[in-house]
Amino acid sequence: MVRILVVDDNPTVRHYLRAILEQQSAWQVCGEARSGEEALERVQNSPPDVVLLDFRMPDLNGLDVARQISRQYPEIPILMVTVHLSSQLAAEAKAAGIRGACAKSDIGSVVEAVDVLLHNGTYFPPPMAQDSAEM
Repeated sequence: MVRILVVDDNPTVRHYLRAILEQQSAWQVCGEARSGEEALERVQNSPPDVVLLDFRMPDLNGLDVARQISRQYPEIPILMVTVHLSSQLAAEAKAAGIRGACAKSDIGSVVEAVDVLLHNGTYFPPPMAQDSAEM
């Protein structure tokens, strides 16, 4: 069973992501976190197989959390899910150890992205023509 940690400060988003992920029979959301600090604590206590990570949270941003997780657990793939996904943010995410990124507006790509990460791949959208457009 693939264990997935979902990190987002919005409970509606966490619930929605859980519902989508758990449609896959071999996947289980093993925990949820509302903040970066809570995410780090959950990873420390029970490392998941994959982390879905929001970029904007009230305490630490997703890049800071990803750097810390990647330092301690480089084998855990991280997928960043964010409202505003740009080429610049995708590049910063890669540099922070994040192996994939999806826009929340393209939530359907989350399952595909997690599958790619589980097979040791990376999942980043092609360079976006309208980086300044809100997603």
